[in-house]
Amino acid sequence: MKLTRSLLPVLALLVTSAAPSTFAAKEVPNFMLLDDAGKAHEFHRADGKVAVLFFTGVGCPIARKSAPKLQAMQQKFGKDVSIWVIDSEAPGDIPAVQKEKTELGFANVPVLMDTHQALALALGIDRTAEVVAVDTKEWNVIYRGAIDDQLAEGAEKPAPEHTYLQDAITSFLAGQPVATPSTAAKGCLITFEKSAAAADTPISYTKQVAPLLREKCVSCHRDGEIGPFAFSSYAVAKRKARMMEEVLLTQRMPPWSADPHYGQFVDAPTLTAAETQMLLRWVEQGAPPDADAGKDPLTEPLPPLEEWPLGKPDYVIKLPHPEEIPATGTLDYRHIRIDSPVTEDVWLGATVVKPGNRKVVHHAIVYAQFPGARSEEVFRGVKIAGWAPGRNLVKLPEGTGVFLGKNAKIEIEIHYTTNGTPQTDDTEIGLYVLKEKPALAYRTGMAIKLAFQIPPYEEESPTSANYTFKRDSMLYTLTPHMHVRGSRMSYEAIFPDGKREMLLSVPRYDFNWQTSYRLTQPRFIPAGTKIICSGAFDNSTKNPFNPDPSKSVHWGQQSWDEMFIGYLGYAEVQPPAATGQPSPAPAGGAGN
Repeated sequence: MKLTRSLLPVLALLVTSAAPSTFAAKEVPNFMLLDDAGKAHEFHRADGKVAVLFFTGVGCPIARKSAPKLQAMQQKFGKDVSIWVIDSEAPGDIPAVQKEKTELGFANVPVLMDTHQALALALGIDRTAEVVAVDTKEWNVIYRGAIDDQLAEGAEKPAPEHTYLQDAITSFLAGQPVATPSTAAKGCLITFEKSAAAADTPISYTKQVAPLLREKCVSCHRDGEIGPFAFSSYAVAKRKARMMEEVLLTQRMPPWSADPHYGQFVDAPTLTAAETQMLLRWVEQGAPPDADAGKDPLTEPLPPLEEWPLGKPDYVIKLPHPEEIPATGTLDYRHIRIDSPVTEDVWLGATVVKPGNRKVVHHAIVYAQFPGARSEEVFRGVKIAGWAPGRNLVKLPEGTGVFLGKNAKIEIEIHYTTNGTPQTDDTEIGLYVLKEKPALAYRTGMAIKLAFQIPPYEEESPTSANYTFKRDSMLYTLTPHMHVRGSRMSYEAIFPDGKREMLLSVPRYDFNWQTSYRLTQPRFIPAGTKIICSGAFDNSTKNPFNPDPSKSVHWGQQSWDEMFIGYLGYAEVQPPAATGQPSPAPAGGAGN
């Protein structure tokens, strides 16, 4: 069985005892949910010829009594059918869900958590024990309703007279028409959380949708930014309405992959419950304009893009000459060496990579080499900056800095990708110098695995890497890094006293977004603490990014090779004082 927990921000849905039942589409949209163990499940990767969505709720008698029916269904149809059990009623109560699934004999079966109730809303599910059977080739609904006619609200027959779901699947697998494609579900009514308006209230484009898109989406979806299109008018929002629904259900947008049950992070680009609910309802209503629409908020002029969002740098490093990128082909990493413009020892509070041509700059990493420099990665020197899509431009944590020795050699590692036409790039590096020596030296550690082999066609190829803190430290940032076959990574701390804590879990790693997760509150890490980075690769045909599932994959620099690195941004400190709070250790030299 396959079953699900949602990554989107928690939805506060409708003030109603029933979700709108207007879903009549033949095709079920793709979606992604996390299960009760924190593993990601994407619907369009379901096994079998038929996928059955079964909506449940903790304590519902009809849902509980349906569990043996689902188990029998799985045994009868075997690999031809996959069953996804989805909790849309109490999706935030993980312990209750786990307790009930154990009682029902599903101890080793995950339950998918519709945390925002977004899937139930999109499909118009208003009762538990409703099933939606889907053809996994065309993703069309072949049957929807009750499993059979034995159970009803407050009533039960000795045995079913009609086995609707079983008959529908049997007919479909035999290539015959389904005689009864829909029935009424007989489960418990699902209570949806209260939203700002009633379920049938029209959503206003000018007062609700457009202001939200402008506030939360336009920073990327505007001319000159990373978004593939610009939210520049109602016409664009209307055209993209169904895609908006899809990326919300699949949790591709907003681009944030951390499991919300572990850790709190700065500047998480998420929507609130009511905001997500409102967008889904507007799409469901047909993405209408307002009847008395005034000026379109999306056409209002935007402030110009800032050349340097952190302000003018103290020093700007330019490439010796514009880099030429051919129209096609696979390009090796380029390592460009430049003399540092800084002729004295300084401490940096930030180093910003400004890509000259985002169409072709895949990523850039900046290293500094000088006498006494600490080699932090592949012996290239001190890592002082990195950029990739999705990386926020921020200053180092307050009170920290990176030491840059005088007259250093700067090495810029740039990876370019071709886009069909010849391009040039003139990426620049901005250095921001601190006025005073910081209390702490910011460092980059790595839990890194160099020796691994990913077998051909392997869907779940696990690996792990460790990093042990030699001194008491403050931990600021966690940055998972894999390539296109990377599927998940987590950071777990094992403290000297034996206690364990999950610091970060990324159930669905996305190579397109090289996200750094900065802790809202820096975390004191005592000396001897071990960080275990656990993850997996997906080298199967189900991975849409996989360039060649028949290949055995090892460590390598190109994106079709693989890496497994758990970066840690930290600073070493003195042991905690009597209050339990760490006191800063003086920053000195380049570290050791």
